[in-house]
Amino acid sequence: MSASLFLAAGLAIVSVGVWGVAYLLALLATRPAHPEPAPSTQDLGPEPPAVASLLACGWVLTEDAAEATLIDLAARHYLEFRQPGNDPRQTTVHVRDPRPAGLNRYEQMIFDRVTSLATGGVVPLTALTFRDPAQAKGFRKRVEAAVIADCRKRGLSRRRFGPAALAVLNVLAVVCGFGLAAAVMLMPDSKNAHPSVSVAAGAWLFGAAVLVGIGNRPIGERDTPAGLAACARWLGVKTWLRNTEEFANLPPAAVTVWDRYLAYGAALGATRLASGVIDLGMGNRRRVWSSFGGTWHQLRVRYPNFWPRYGRTARYFIIEGLLVMLGGVLFVRIPGGGVILLAGVLLLCFGLYVLARAIVDVASPVTLTGQVLWREKWRTKSGSDDEAVPWLHYLAVDDGAGDTTTAWGVPSEWVDRCRDGDTVRISVRRWSRRVLSLEVVAASQVPPQEAASPVSGGTEALIAAELGISTIRGAGGAPLPSPEQLLTADEVSRAVGAPVTMRGISNPGSRAMSAGAVVFEGADRRALVSLIMADGTAGKAAMMLNRRNPPLPGIGDEAYGGDRSAVARKDGVVVSLSTRTSPHPVDPRNLHWLLSVAMTRLSPTRTPPGDGNAAGQRAVP
Repeated sequence: MSASLFLAAGLAIVSVGVWGVAYLLALLATRPAHPEPAPSTQDLGPEPPAVASLLACGWVLTEDAAEATLIDLAARHYLEFRQPGNDPRQTTVHVRDPRPAGLNRYEQMIFDRVTSLATGGVVPLTALTFRDPAQAKGFRKRVEAAVIADCRKRGLSRRRFGPAALAVLNVLAVVCGFGLAAAVMLMPDSKNAHPSVSVAAGAWLFGAAVLVGIGNRPIGERDTPAGLAACARWLGVKTWLRNTEEFANLPPAAVTVWDRYLAYGAALGATRLASGVIDLGMGNRRRVWSSFGGTWHQLRVRYPNFWPRYGRTARYFIIEGLLVMLGGVLFVRIPGGGVILLAGVLLLCFGLYVLARAIVDVASPVTLTGQVLWREKWRTKSGSDDEAVPWLHYLAVDDGAGDTTTAWGVPSEWVDRCRDGDTVRISVRRWSRRVLSLEVVAASQVPPQEAASPVSGGTEALIAAELGISTIRGAGGAPLPSPEQLLTADEVSRAVGAPVTMRGISNPGSRAMSAGAVVFEGADRRALVSLIMADGTAGKAAMMLNRRNPPLPGIGDEAYGGDRSAVARKDGVVVSLSTRTSPHPVDPRNLHWLLSVAMTRLSPTRTPPGDGNAAGQRAVP
């Protein structure tokens, strides 16, 4: 190893190590305190069960918070639990007050979850789970953000890394980035030449951005003086509840006797049975509730996967049968007899069987009508860029034939034609489990729940929204529109020349740097256009890297654009757009037009955009 290479490696290690030590010191300095429990008491405090759960669990939010809130809604007579038999899993939830007043944000989310699923005001307790991972994740994150925001409003918790700690870590990340840039400059290549300044600048930007991202990643809550006092009090309540022996084995319906004590017991981890029955997360795909026919019932769903015939088209069976028969003929013609002859005969018989079953399957399709229970990706194939592209999905349907059903194979491009709970009419082939046609007969009566929509921001951004705080602000501190409000899917669709859907991605939301992004995806769910909105270090870096492109006059305070990217700045806030080269390349003039539209909406006084003008215009504003 040469001296310059050794020096470069040492400088890089020291630079990252200095920041790492500072990060570890910040973690140690901001550890949540654990107060001594107050004396055992049965006196409940003013905080709701979800907040009590956050405090008593060491400022870590668990699923107990949402479950305890559901029980608390029953204790306050907005809902009612009824258990008809000895099994608590048979408990049903009845809506007593369809329009309750006085609920906070997360209580309303959970109440709406019950009412959205209720048929005739009733829903099985174990039917409150989700069937879509994105919906389950979105609901969980929004409930968590609302609980944390409530706790912060009460002065009982705060973000673990406060403004001072984040400022120190971010400044140190930028300084350490210069150390990485210097290390890159010292590294000679095979011709003993040193990298250019632009390569070193890229190393600085990349290193600083990675360190800033790690430092601004939400890592939870920490205590406040008021929170410590409340935590000690709730730990005393937890001691009293755990010393009550029968409390752990109480079912959810026992709330009629124990009132809010059962809700706080679930929040504090003292109700083993009630907490085990209630689940507001992802459901079990093999045991799914259905309301088809007007009454709730649970079905056992099988998902065929072992035999390769499932979900295949008739052409597949014809080719398979002919190839197997051809192999059988070749084996039979090989001299020697014995095992080889037997193998040939078996192959011929199997090929004939496949062809015969395929013919019967094609000749006798069946039409079924039922309720969509579950949709899930089944088979994939390699697409461009070696990405796995789904071509077949599971479609489980309750057709009323019994308590057990087997999922069908539906082409992946059809799966979004329906949603869970819809009543559909499908034409199918039973042997191959293939769906031939799909028609929605009646849309689901379950309204889409906003709280269960996909999350478009990180946890800290959601908390900021609950608190009414914008993570990106314009001149004078006025809140700016979110990245989702700068462009519509219709505008991007016309610019790209293909339908797109919008999906938000994480927003760190720190004081030193804020960033938000959305991607516009094509039918294959690959990003076609990406929009990033940033300020602080990230915004300055984006402008610095794009100033080598031709300027775009009349867009923001300054703007630059190339063939596949464009960036503009306005009052310290930077918006950048980038596109893919395939399969739908965007005309650079259309890309520049999109940037102009986005910048006109980057104003604190403007409302979210409507459909906008057609992006098919081929002129840059």
